[in-house]
Amino acid sequence: MGEQKVSSKEVCNSYNHKRTLWWFYLVAACIKLLLFPSYRSTDFEVHRNWLAVTHSLPLSKWYFDETSPWTLDYPPFFAYFERFLSIFAHLVDPRIVHVQDGLNYSSNTVVYFQRATVILSDLCLLYGIFRLTRNMDSRRQKLIWSLVIWSPMLLIVDHMHFQYNGFLIGILLISLSYLEEGRDLMGGFVFAILLCFKHLFAVAAPIYFIYLLRHYCRGGIIRGFGRLFILGTVVAMVFAAAFGPFVYLGQIEQVIRRMFPFGRGLCHAYWAPNFWVFYIIADKVLAFMLRKLGFIIPKPAASFTAGLVGDSSAFAVLPQVTPLSTFIMVLLALSPCFIKAWNNPQPRMITRWIAYAYTCGFLFGWHVHEKASLHFVIPLAIIAVQTFQDAKHYFLLSIVSCYSLFPLLFEAQEYPIKVLLLLVHSILMWSGFSLQLYDGPATTTSTAHIKGRRGDHFESERRRNGPAGMGHFALGWVEKTYLVGLVAIEIWVQFLHPLLLGDKFPFIPLMSISIYCTFGIMYSWIWQLTSIVQSHRL
Repeated sequence: MGEQKVSSKEVCNSYNHKRTLWWFYLVAACIKLLLFPSYRSTDFEVHRNWLAVTHSLPLSKWYFDETSPWTLDYPPFFAYFERFLSIFAHLVDPRIVHVQDGLNYSSNTVVYFQRATVILSDLCLLYGIFRLTRNMDSRRQKLIWSLVIWSPMLLIVDHMHFQYNGFLIGILLISLSYLEEGRDLMGGFVFAILLCFKHLFAVAAPIYFIYLLRHYCRGGIIRGFGRLFILGTVVAMVFAAAFGPFVYLGQIEQVIRRMFPFGRGLCHAYWAPNFWVFYIIADKVLAFMLRKLGFIIPKPAASFTAGLVGDSSAFAVLPQVTPLSTFIMVLLALSPCFIKAWNNPQPRMITRWIAYAYTCGFLFGWHVHEKASLHFVIPLAIIAVQTFQDAKHYFLLSIVSCYSLFPLLFEAQEYPIKVLLLLVHSILMWSGFSLQLYDGPATTTSTAHIKGRRGDHFESERRRNGPAGMGHFALGWVEKTYLVGLVAIEIWVQFLHPLLLGDKFPFIPLMSISIYCTFGIMYSWIWQLTSIVQSHRL
């Protein structure tokens, strides 16, 4: 009888948690509906064109069509996804999926349809976050849900600028949830699916490989090779389903060329806040100084920021940077994580390792988009509830990363929206992390339940603050100083620069944001690296 009573209570709690999660999703959906008329970037036309290409043309022409400059350059699973959406697009408005007549089509029907598909595809994110948090106590669940489902970064990038990052990151979170549960084969299977949707997630593939090799393929030579064969077969089947039709058509080289256009510049049009910002600035400063000293320093003809395929980047003084050199730097930055995953593959550390991998890819990768910060900011929301140091780190990182996206919304009418989104997010974070110090009534799920899965370092902090006391979530002086500087940068960019300099030096505002945010991202990378190296102490 006792066991049956506990089981019934758990079922009731699970139902309540799911209902609350749906409430979070519906609140976010209402906000997203209000953003329908807001600014949308060329990515909106990119995805509309992909709907047209996959619907109106045979599969053999998908990766060859050049009617629009926004050619299909994602892996086949995403092309199949667009093909699926195009079925409904054709029912809504046939012009949406017309290759010629649909070019730059921007009627209300296409706007409402495409934005609605992003909202619906976020159900994948909802499922991923549910799986990762279902064994946590209610307080932590709600905090993580607010950080992820109500993420201002996702609202800005997906539901204003326009992309499907929530859908793709949802697949990543599903994979991580399986790995944390010890279901390695399913975790690897889902990650392989993700790579066939968007290949830029492959930065974490080496960590996945080492972890699965050491954690899943263990237990002796015979059992290990047997499991390695099973894992390899599963991954191969996924890639065969994605790329097989194009191998059969003899088009795999064209698909690969589209997916990896290395002719693009080292940086995107707006410099993502990464290591290469410092490298470019150093090159320009050195070139300027040497010219002043009388040296003949030719100006490079190639661009650092070619958005379309063109010439590779060139530097005036410093050594040229190639895709291979960025790849090597990413691997070197990942090497401490490789060692940790090889020596002690722990399911409780895998989310932290994967987030660090995407941070390395963002900092040292080739032609990185500023939007790629979502790949590590969202997984780190799961980490943020583990310790107070994790919480403080996430508070700073999420603000910096969100602010770095502000240049994406450059029209005046969107300015109050992005500022309000960041302010509300900051208040929610501060309140949520402070609440972790509150030793109030017991939550719906026993705290002891989570201790078996993650160390409860918040519990010791609560005890320090006394019974039923509200703890104080505080940042260090370094973090406070940096955030004050962030406000100063925004005041300069938005108000003082136009007032004092007018149209002179139009590159300074964007460059100021990029450089300043780079310091914050670099700080996060160092913090994550230190945390991983010292992880044996956790």
